[in-house]
Formats: sequence, structure tokens, C-alpha cells
Amino acid sequence: MSVRPVRAPERARLGLAVLAAAWLAGCAKPPRPAEGEDRADRWSGRLAVQVDDAAAQSFSAGFVLSGSAREGTLTLYNPLGNTLAELGWQPGRALLKTGGQLRESPSLHDLVRELTGTELPIEALFGWLHGQAVQASGWQADLSRLTDGRLVATRHTPAPQAVLRLVLER
Repeated sequence: MSVRPVRAPERARLGLAVLAAAWLAGCAKPPRPAEGEDRADRWSGRLAVQVDDAAAQSFSAGFVLSGSAREGTLTLYNPLGNTLAELGWQPGRALLKTGGQLRESPSLHDLVRELTGTELPIEALFGWLHGQAVQASGWQADLSRLTDGRLVATRHTPAPQAVLRLVLER
């Protein structure tokens, strides 16, 4: 079997195909709610978490968040719209499904840390998304652009500093 070299025109077409696929992947969005579904406690868009530690961890994904701090779900998507993880919780129980594996914990915060690489103020997040200046220990939320669909919250203490950014769908 012989392998022939790829000529310049074929290489250009291949490059354009890869570029088009990457562009389309960046446009993928999580599923929209069914017609008539209550949107008051449902948000979707993109989220990013950056932790300024020695490893300079960062995480980003499409998301759908619904429910409340007491009982809810968070689904994360990759740029192609495929599910990366599903997190569900209710009092005293949280479930995390990733890559076909299911983890259960009495602590939502433990599973959020496992999923994102840091602790996030889930209780305060629901308040912030409703436009309430809820206090969370060590966190400061900037709600000034919430009407534009943007939320930024920064954890100053305990170290390392972490930043949570949300861009909500319109």
C-alpha cells in the first residue's frame, strides 16, 4: 500500500473543512426548554471558572442550571453540545454523572469541587441570578451587567483566588 502526498489544493480544502467544523462547534448551544416550561428558575449559557493556583486551572462549558439551592440540576455541555456532566441535588443527597460514571455524596459542595476544580457558592449563585446581592463568604459578585446577561463573581479568600463568569442566553 502506498501513501500519496496531499497536494496544496486538497490541503486547503481540508483546512477549510476543519475551520468550518470548529466554527460550528463554537456555535453549539445546550437544548432549549420545552414550550411553556417555567423559565423563572432556569438559566442557560456559558460558564467559566478560573483558579489562580500553581496549576492555573480553568474550566469552561455550556450549561443549563435549574431549580434552587435546595433542590436543582446543573448540566454541562462541550462546544458540540454533548453532555459533559449532570449534577443533581436535594437535601442531604447529590449525584454527579460524568462519562457514564455515577457518584453520590451527601455534600453538593464536594461534587461541585470535583467537577469544577474549586468550591463555588451554589446557594449565593441562585440569589445572584435573581439579581439579589447575596453575601457568600470570601466571594464578591458583580451584578452590574446582569441585565446584559453577564455575571462575574470573584473569590478572594480563602486562597487561591477564583473567578466564576457566566454569560446567559437571551
